[in-house]
Amino acid sequence: MSEIIGARIKASRKRRGLSQDELAQLFGFKDRQTVSAIETGARGVSATELLLAAEKLNEPLEYFTDPFNLDGEARFSWRQSGIGHRELAEYERKASQWLGSYRALAAQTGRPAPLMRRTLGLTKTSRFEDAISAGERFANEFGLGEVPARRLIATMQEDLGILVLLVDAYRGISGAACRLPELDAVLIARNEVRGRRNFDLAHELFHILTWDAMPPEHIEDARDFGGNRVEQLANNFAAAILMPREVLEPYGTWDKLEISELIARLNAVAGELEVSSSALRWRLVAMGQLTRATARAVPESALRNNGGVSDEVEAPPLFSLPFMEVVANAIDQGYLSVRRAAALTGLAIEDLQNLFEAHGLEFAIEQ
Repeated sequence: MSEIIGARIKASRKRRGLSQDELAQLFGFKDRQTVSAIETGARGVSATELLLAAEKLNEPLEYFTDPFNLDGEARFSWRQSGIGHRELAEYERKASQWLGSYRALAAQTGRPAPLMRRTLGLTKTSRFEDAISAGERFANEFGLGEVPARRLIATMQEDLGILVLLVDAYRGISGAACRLPELDAVLIARNEVRGRRNFDLAHELFHILTWDAMPPEHIEDARDFGGNRVEQLANNFAAAILMPREVLEPYGTWDKLEISELIARLNAVAGELEVSSSALRWRLVAMGQLTRATARAVPESALRNNGGVSDEVEAPPLFSLPFMEVVANAIDQGYLSVRRAAALTGLAIEDLQNLFEAHGLEFAIEQ
């Protein structure tokens, strides 16, 4: 608890533009070292000091003690386009509640945090070919199969311990990666077309696996397809995971097709692999199967939504099976009320029951 309270005090202090020396004066401490020790969790706070923090920092007391609050702990990287800073901050607070609740309730209900984090041996100086090779190795070593997109969420959650949440995001938000001291998470807008969802998922996985070596920006513009070098590495990694060379090779050669035939095959194969036709096109360029000139000759409108038919599927259910299992166990064990669970998920109680069923959980809410 000392670490959590310290993180909250630090976040509130920085939000108000106060230095540690200034906060020490407000609290009546002799020097800033005491504040530093509190913020790192090395020194706890007394009940009197906690009340003083609430008063001086103008925060409600539960701000410092609510285990579902992640202020000062969570680091997010948002993949978005055109959303305002205020809206993004508001949605980040909502996402923090989901992740904070999962972290706290998972520990209470006996689901331990992953013991170790996997990383990729890549840095900002790595070549794009290195990122492609890493993506292909990932697909092979984790046995993602002939349609890697279908196994990716399960692999991330079961083999890597990364929480994946499929969410109803604000318009303009397509996804995010989040790093906590004991939890990694990826959020994906579930109402995006399937190919876009899968690419964003693989892209955010790259950020999770390289966070320490190359921390991503807090805000990434999804419309900037060039992006900075880290984002370009992430795109190459994502494309290689979803479309490894050994998966594409059986489809034959591409460079001799007429444009109309090329468009038809791009849309058909992309539909089979559950990726976007545009992403497939540029993956083939990277493999040397298409020239850039040929790729650019394909009208973007002809590839939109994989030709308008193969990428139109029903959105998956909210959140994910591990998240809903933790919520169900927390209700069952008395750590979470049904009413608070409904408020947390933003659902009516009846809809919460339907969501348990959508994830295949035989859990009946007692009212």
